[in-house]
Amino acid sequence: MNRLLFVMIAVIAGAFALTAQAAPRYGFFDHSTNTWVTPKYHPGGPSPVKRKRVKYDGPYKPGTIIIDTSERRLYHVLPGGKAMKYGVGVGKDGFQWAGTHRVSRKAEWPGWTPPPQMRARERAKGRILPGHMPGGPNNPMGARALYIGSTLYRIHGTTEPWTIGSAVSSGCIRLANEDVIHLYNNVSIGAKIIVQR
Repeated sequence: MNRLLFVMIAVIAGAFALTAQAAPRYGFFDHSTNTWVTPKYHPGGPSPVKRKRVKYDGPYKPGTIIIDTSERRLYHVLPGGKAMKYGVGVGKDGFQWAGTHRVSRKAEWPGWTPPPQMRARERAKGRILPGHMPGGPNNPMGARALYIGSTLYRIHGTTEPWTIGSAVSSGCIRLANEDVIHLYNNVSIGAKIIVQR
């Protein structure tokens, strides 16, 4: 009897292990903390756009970040006539902008303080935003942020990677968390940012 019970438990445990291996894992591995990060809210799956190295023959120097909001792509210019190309989410209609700035600050797992204008807009829709939300896997700012000059805008991660390639934000530039970590690790404070429409 005990042997039969043991065999049944082993079979059930094996079935659970196979199911766990077959199930796709949503989220990303944060190498800086050596942890797998899975946001609570993930109905749409991972980013549909993958970063890739491409040829670049434009006028900007290595280290420059170029954001083409109409293409919904970010290019980080590299040495040797190359650039790393990332998919981004950009500002919705009425929230698009252009300009030249520099990276003024970098932050890991940034907190989110919605500006008063955003809180008022959302309140009019019946949605109450927090005055401040500490950084973490469920914070809309995602895993990393690059602050754009003295503007209210940032290049940051997202808890909604399936929105990459869309016009979805209030003016900030969103990347999938694994991409914003990659960019963050390769960009210095003071790097030029060019946002073009």
